[in-house]
Amino acid sequence: MLAYESLCYDDWHIAAMEINLTIEEEFAGCPDVGWFQRIAEQVLEAQGVGSNAELGILITDQERVRELNRVYRGEDHPTDVLSFCMTVSEEESGGEAERFVVAPDGIMHLGEVVISYPQAAIQAQEHQHSVNKELAVLTVHGVLHLLGYDHEDKQQQQEMVAREQAILNAVSKNQEGKSNEEG
Repeated sequence: MLAYESLCYDDWHIAAMEINLTIEEEFAGCPDVGWFQRIAEQVLEAQGVGSNAELGILITDQERVRELNRVYRGEDHPTDVLSFCMTVSEEESGGEAERFVVAPDGIMHLGEVVISYPQAAIQAQEHQHSVNKELAVLTVHGVLHLLGYDHEDKQQQQEMVAREQAILNAVSKNQEGKSNEEG
C-alpha cells in the first residue's frame, strides 16, 4: 500500500489543507497522487472550507469496499464510493446541525473517502467516458458527503447533483487551463 500526504501552503507558508492519500499498490499511478489531491482541494475551496482542513482518500479494490459497506452500512455488496464523516449531522444531533468540530490542533478533520478503483473502471465504461473522469466524479461526490451533502430524498439528491456538476465543470476548466499552459 502506498501512502502519500499533501500539505498546501498559504502566503505565509503555514500548513493548510491536508489531503492524505492511500492508493493500493495495484492501482498506483492511475492517475497520480497529485491529481486526486487537486480534485479534493478544488471541492473544499468551492465549498468555502477554510484552509485548515484535513481529509483522507483511499483508492482500493472491490473486496475491501464491499467489506466496509457490509460492516458500516449493513449492505453486503460492492459500491463505488464510501464516505466516513467525522462531523455530526442534524439528524444525528437530534435536530440541530452542529458546526465542524475543530480539534485542538486547529484543523478540521473531515473524514475519509474510500473509492473502489475497479468499480470506477466499470462505471466509466458504462457511462462511456474515461476512468479519470469517473474517479473525479467519485472524489467530488465523496468529499461533498464529508461536507454534509446527502441524497436520501429527491430534493437532497437534486442539490447534491447540481453541486457536483458545478464543481466538476470547474475542475474540467482548471485541467484544460493547465493543459494549455503546458502545451
